[in-house]
Amino acid sequence: MALRGIQVLELAGLAPAPFCGMILADFGARVIRVDKASSTIDRLGRGKESIGLNLKHEQGKHIFQQLCKKSDVLIEPFRSGVMERLGLGPNVLLADNPALVYARMTGFGQRGSLAKKAGHDINYLSISGVLSFLGRKSGPPHPPVNLLADFAGGGMTCALGIMMALFERSKSGKGQVIDANMVEGSAYIANWFWSGKDLPIWGKERGANILDGGVAYYDTYRTADDKYISIGALEPQFFQEVLKGLGIDSSDVSQFDDAEEMRKEFQRIFLSKTRDEWTEVFKDLDACYSPILDMNEAVAHPHSKENESFLLDGAGNHEPAPAPKLSRTPATKTLLPSPAAGQHTDRILQEIGYNQTQIQELQGSGAIIKNSFSKL
Repeated sequence: MALRGIQVLELAGLAPAPFCGMILADFGARVIRVDKASSTIDRLGRGKESIGLNLKHEQGKHIFQQLCKKSDVLIEPFRSGVMERLGLGPNVLLADNPALVYARMTGFGQRGSLAKKAGHDINYLSISGVLSFLGRKSGPPHPPVNLLADFAGGGMTCALGIMMALFERSKSGKGQVIDANMVEGSAYIANWFWSGKDLPIWGKERGANILDGGVAYYDTYRTADDKYISIGALEPQFFQEVLKGLGIDSSDVSQFDDAEEMRKEFQRIFLSKTRDEWTEVFKDLDACYSPILDMNEAVAHPHSKENESFLLDGAGNHEPAPAPKLSRTPATKTLLPSPAAGQHTDRILQEIGYNQTQIQELQGSGAIIKNSFSKL
């Protein structure tokens, strides 16, 4: 596996930082999540270990510094200044371990007037300028759940930064600090909005452009069984195939016709059959047609099965497999369990030299957190 031998500490958080850590774990890194409580609602912990530490306790802080000395990467999800107030900022930890890659995953970044403000995905998208592009015509901007800022502009971009820092370290031997924030990450993901604003597909109000619902041939439609399909027939040859599937005489229709009239006609026709009936109609047409699948259907789709696109755990649950696929050092093909908070506290402490008596004393003092699984 590509990251075998890399040790990562991930300070417990939600969404972007755990997703970043999951990516590294999927590709072979040993990821130790540092939990501050005896339970967690994180659902992105597959393949990780957990140690429970109280970083406000001097002994807990000392253990954390010991772990940082032996680690390659630290993922930190707190607002600007939190780690410095704990005495665990980059200046301290990089002095102890100059090869440490210290990744700071925040919403607004380490500097600027908003750096210490609270926020969520919708707020970061708002400040980045990206949310202004998203939504239907004449409607308000509408966020794509929390996928864009939390996961694409946040966790995925942070993982990319870590990979670049590790690659550079292979030449210099030195670590560095990564300022991964969701405002800049989201804007970067959406760079095409800025660089492509002079293209004919953009330039109109939100929801009136070719890719955002402004045309009938790049949209979604309800079918007779209250399911949905998508059409992405941007090029003329694909548009002609759509017309063929819908039974429309191509001599009567042009892509430049009134979008709303065309959409009404498409809506009327698509409501005449079920989704699966339309899929059968379009199966041999190169029309950029797809049925819109729910999660269970996506798992069961032949294309997903042929590509092993989903992993199965022992309880029969599926999750997306790691992507991209590497030919020589592939990621895990096993859906490993997520740890309970503090599950591996004993073992990790023993690895850095603590005996059972000392561990019991640390627990009694409140420096560490364990649970009934901590000896596994």
